[in-house]
Amino acid sequence: MAGVVELNGDTVGLGRSGFQALRQALQASLGDQAAERLQEAGHAAGRDVYHCFRRWLKTTTGLDDPGAIAASALGGVLSDFFQALGWGPISMNRVGSTGIAMDTAEWAEADPAAHAPYPSCHLSAGLLAGFMGALSQQPVSVMEVECRSADQARCRFLLGKPEALEAVYQAMSEGRDYSSVL
Repeated sequence: MAGVVELNGDTVGLGRSGFQALRQALQASLGDQAAERLQEAGHAAGRDVYHCFRRWLKTTTGLDDPGAIAASALGGVLSDFFQALGWGPISMNRVGSTGIAMDTAEWAEADPAAHAPYPSCHLSAGLLAGFMGALSQQPVSVMEVECRSADQARCRFLLGKPEALEAVYQAMSEGRDYSSVL
C-alpha cells in the first residue's frame, strides 16, 4: 500500500540532510528555545500533512474518510503513509491500559550522531500532535519518551489526551516510569 505521495501547495518535500541542518542551525542559534519553536512549527504543519494523508488514502485505498479505516489496520496504514513521505515506518502499540505509543527505529528527524541528553524530535512531536488531532477530530498531545538522537534504539512517541500526557510528564519528572501512569 506504500507508494508515491502526491504533494501539492500545502505540503513540500525536504531532504533529510536539509532538515537536519535546519534543526541544528535552530538549536545553535536559539538554544533551549529551539525545542519549543520546532514543536510549534511541527504542529502548524500537522494539519497540512493530514490533508496530504487524505489525498494519499484516496489514491492508495479508495477511501475518502479516514474514519473508515479499521482500528486494527490504522497503524499499518499510517506506517505506509509516513514511510512514503520519507519519515520512516512506524508501529502503533498499547502502553499500559490507556496509552498509545508510536514506535520507529528509522525516524527521519532522529540523528543518532547527536548524542542528545534527552529525546529531541521536537518538530515531529508537534507534527504528530497536529496530524493526530486532525485525524481524531479532538485535541491530541504527543510526547517523545525515547529517541535515537539520545542514543536509544528507537524513537517512541506517546499519544493521548493532554491531561493524560501531563500526568506522564509529572511522573517522569519525579523519576517514575511513564508506563506506570498509563
